[in-house]
Amino acid sequence: MAYKDIMVYLDPTDDARDRLRLAVAMALAHGARLIGVDASSDAAFLGAWGEKALRIAEDFEAGVKAAGLVGRFVGAEAALAVGGEYSHCVDLIIAPRPEGEARRLIRSEIPDGALIASGAPMLVLPQDWRPAPVGENIVIAWNASREATHAVHDAMPLLVKAKKVIIFTFSARGSAMRAASEMLADHLQRHGVAAQISDWIDTGEISALEALFASLDTQDADLIVAGAFGHSRLFESLFGGVSLDLMRQPTAPILMSH
Repeated sequence: MAYKDIMVYLDPTDDARDRLRLAVAMALAHGARLIGVDASSDAAFLGAWGEKALRIAEDFEAGVKAAGLVGRFVGAEAALAVGGEYSHCVDLIIAPRPEGEARRLIRSEIPDGALIASGAPMLVLPQDWRPAPVGENIVIAWNASREATHAVHDAMPLLVKAKKVIIFTFSARGSAMRAASEMLADHLQRHGVAAQISDWIDTGEISALEALFASLDTQDADLIVAGAFGHSRLFESLFGGVSLDLMRQPTAPILMSH
């Protein structure tokens, strides 16, 4: 099981170089074709950023060639002309979570709008993320919803290679999610993934998101797997309502599926 088509959004910011390095490394690890999509906004081609914006294709082609990968580049105008069609035919999208100056340099629908429209899983990198392993220590934010289930299956190529996998749940009663977590752990075991369960009880003092990042397992994680923008009422979980906050957390890459 592997990703065979990986797409990466590129832009003139400094973060894009590290994003491309990760995309190249993942494409090599999975034997994938790498598709680079210019996500620059109109503003990116003006003023001091214009020179860097015009070099995006050149930098992508150089990175692909040096790695010996099969690659394809989609320019900014072409990407806008065809809408989200490129994102419908890939196994994984790697995207930024821009803030500050970077926000105006990257098309406004990235990452959240693109995630909803594409149907493909998206690996969102925090602002100022620097090259580091991704997928060695994984935490699954689990609520047994359709979206969370989708995310787990989309992350399976990473889960099967991970050194450590934690299933994190948050509920009003400690036993409320236990059965669902054990069923997931059993399913993952069938794929050769040995997952541990971390139950957090909702005492009303902290939110689901705060509990997730208070967990020592999450603090050691290099990837969080979660469903996105779901409204499932299965069990008592709050993850579906905090998708944007989870996407915008500043510490760990997150793989989300809608």
